[in-house]
Amino acid sequence: MPATYNHNHDHHDPEQSHNHSEHEHHQPIDYGRSFLIAIVLNIAFVITEFIYGLIANSTALIADAGHNLSDVLGLVMAWGATLLAQRVPNERFTYGLRSSSILAALVNAVLLLVACGGIVWEAVHRFMDPPAVAGSTVMWVAAVGIVINGISAWLFMRGSKNDLNIRGAYLHMLADAAVSFGVVLSGLVILLTGWYWLDPLMSLMIVAVIIVGTWSLLTESTQLALLAVPKSVDLLRVSQFLQQQPGVSTIHDLHVWAMSTTETALTVHLVMPAGYPGDAFMDELTQALKTKFSIVHSTLQIEQGTTEHNCCLHEQIKFEPLHTH
Repeated sequence: MPATYNHNHDHHDPEQSHNHSEHEHHQPIDYGRSFLIAIVLNIAFVITEFIYGLIANSTALIADAGHNLSDVLGLVMAWGATLLAQRVPNERFTYGLRSSSILAALVNAVLLLVACGGIVWEAVHRFMDPPAVAGSTVMWVAAVGIVINGISAWLFMRGSKNDLNIRGAYLHMLADAAVSFGVVLSGLVILLTGWYWLDPLMSLMIVAVIIVGTWSLLTESTQLALLAVPKSVDLLRVSQFLQQQPGVSTIHDLHVWAMSTTETALTVHLVMPAGYPGDAFMDELTQALKTKFSIVHSTLQIEQGTTEHNCCLHEQIKFEPLHTH
């Protein structure tokens, strides 16, 4: 089972204190076996679905095979990022390789969109001259997909409540089961009516589902890669919480960013005219930031306000007063 890396700086400078709170959580579950089973099942299904898509002359099956192939790549990257995130920091990577999970999400989103472009191109051409499609083959192969994706989703269900990365894999597999169900319906309608144009239409519908799910993944992973404040953190509330601490007259240079898809870091300057408040205050504050805002790594700098301590990022974020309801 991968070890979780925690670290603390127990020494405190009278003017500046760096508190790195431990990421306290339950013993991590090793999802290596779950990833391996899901990847093997999905690879086998991708090969089967692609072959029968060619046999049945179904772009819907081929589109779903392409989608499932991207899911396999996504699972591989998610698994790899999970393993890389366990690497301990060193002289070169002082945060370790936690941000690899962000890069994996970004690459996965780009690959999905590229695959969508190819599927749309083929489906549009088939709309002009819809070929005959073996509806029964489409229906039965997609039905197998419901089972495969359902099993894959079940493998990650236990950890979906506590781990954002695992939750993403779980929801992705669950959505794939729903997409396969849609393909089953199209196969049934084709079998009953002979509406072969329904096959490329279902391909476009699958693409629409993929794009809707991928767009938020693309935008959020891009934002995190650019060190944006994670959506789970309300920067205004964090700012007001810090300003309300005993002895704090004001704050500046507040920065919050994601070290990974599951861990958030913070740095801030606290102006405290009475001087350094003691180690207990700092420990309580870092613990409160973790409990209230899930900020697991915080660096707090204490200043008395007798001189200007502005960094090169002098333009301050202006926070509006918090509206009470």
